[in-house]
Parts: sequence; structure tokens; C-alpha cells
Amino acid sequence: MLTVMKRIFSESTTGFLVSIFLYSTLFYLNDWLTSHLTFGLGVSWIYLPAGLRLFLTLIFGLPGALGIAFASFLIGYLGSFPHELTTCVGVGLISGFAPYLATIFVLSNLKISPNLNNLSLPKLAICTLIYAALSAGLHQWWFALRGLDETGSFNHFLVMLIGDVLGTIVLVGLIKAGLDLLKPSKLA
Repeated sequence: MLTVMKRIFSESTTGFLVSIFLYSTLFYLNDWLTSHLTFGLGVSWIYLPAGLRLFLTLIFGLPGALGIAFASFLIGYLGSFPHELTTCVGVGLISGFAPYLATIFVLSNLKISPNLNNLSLPKLAICTLIYAALSAGLHQWWFALRGLDETGSFNHFLVMLIGDVLGTIVLVGLIKAGLDLLKPSKLA
């Protein structure tokens, strides 16, 4: 029993820490690459970390969501958001749990196996759209509730939705291209 608990804790800790590291790294890389595509506070036309949020919660589940939430809180609090604890905690929770809720919904309703072996492109597209709509809606609701300047509008929602979808598509494409490069050539 103790061995099982240690293994679960170790796997949870690994998922949590990997999620913090990968999400933070991709956030700052995305910020550097797409700074000219920023629409407003917390809203970009292409947001690569959106795809990573989805994958981390699909792979690690709750530990992935918690890692994203923690990283997002720190990024917001130390970054461009107002240094208000409540605002940044809310942003972190939405960032981590919007993809987690979408994952739970999709896994149960689209009959995707926990090991993702039957995750097809149409199922991934549905998951991406559900996650992007949930994330953009909750973020903009929270931004409006907290009174952040020039946020919470339908335009900000729409751009965030588009940015999350485009970011996920680009990230999935990059991952697919990378995996294709790692496959041994059939011509050899």
C-alpha cells in the first residue's frame, strides 16, 4: 500500500513539476515570438500555450491542471497583470482548470480512452473548440468581474478564442512534424 502511495505521489509530483516548467517556458517563448500579435491584456491572436494546456491536462490530469494553474498565477502576478492576489489566483485557476474541465467532458462524452490511444483528429478538434470556448469565456468573464481595463468584451472573447484555437493547431502541427522527423525513413 505504501509503495502504491509513493508511486502515485511521485507521478503526481512529476506531472505537476513538468507542467509548471513546460507551460512557463512555452509562455515566455510565445510572448517573445508573438508580442506583435497581442490584442490586449492576456489576449493574443496566436497563443501556443493553449495547446500545451490541453495536452498537459490530457496527459497528466489533475496534476497537470494544478501545475498550469500555479505557473499561470506566478506569470500573471509577476507580469503584466495588476499585482492583486485575487485577480491572479483567478487567472491561474481558469488557466489550469478550463482545459481540465474540457478534458473531463471530452473523455466522458467522446469515449476517448484514458491512455489517448483512440484520440483522432476530429475528437481533438472538438476538444480544442470546447476548451478554447470555455477558457476564453471564463477568462473574459473574470477580467470583466475584476474590472480590468479594456477586457471582458465580446471582441476580447473572440480574439482569445481564435488565439487559443490557432495556438493549439500550430502546436499540434509542430509536434506532429517533430514526431515525423523522429520516425525512421521507410526508403532506407
